[in-house]
Amino acid sequence: MAPETINLPAKPGVLEIQVFAIQLKTPTLHSDVLRCMDDAIPHPIIFELSFDGNAQTIVAYKRPSESDPRHRVLSDYFATPWQPGDTLRSAMPVALDLAGLYEQILQRLIPLPRRPQENLATLLARVEQVKVKQRAIEKTASQLSREKQFNRKVEINARLRQLQQDLQGMMQSGYGPDKHFHDVTKMGLHT
Repeated sequence: MAPETINLPAKPGVLEIQVFAIQLKTPTLHSDVLRCMDDAIPHPIIFELSFDGNAQTIVAYKRPSESDPRHRVLSDYFATPWQPGDTLRSAMPVALDLAGLYEQILQRLIPLPRRPQENLATLLARVEQVKVKQRAIEKTASQLSREKQFNRKVEINARLRQLQQDLQGMMQSGYGPDKHFHDVTKMGLHT
């Protein structure tokens, strides 16, 4: 998608958006393959994977490096669930420029709701914090299951409850209690 093809002006960092359609021979694709393609091409890329009549969209946030604008920084990948290939696509988001379009497409794939006045960089940082907190919860739960002493179990369980409460707060949109939460660690990619 370029300014000439979709009639939206380019912005620094998003001169055009590439869309790659990839036909898979197996249902999984290692994220390193996508990262290699993302590293080779300076523009943001939307990957549309197809396998056995199903489709999945995968995108990583790509931005110019602050230290060297010739290099790009990639976030983790965000993906839709596998859907039947003949499913109707959602309408193209309304945007004033390519950067806004890219941000809105990416926003649809990020598994956390955006908070009021939260920009994309802050939202992506919160996604990373959620992943770190989820790993801490898994580690603490494992530690709890291995512990034999009752007083230590009580201590570990209190820490686990606090971590879970912290996670709930991180995942809320800020508009009030959310109806359901997404698990950001299960995105269909093997890393």
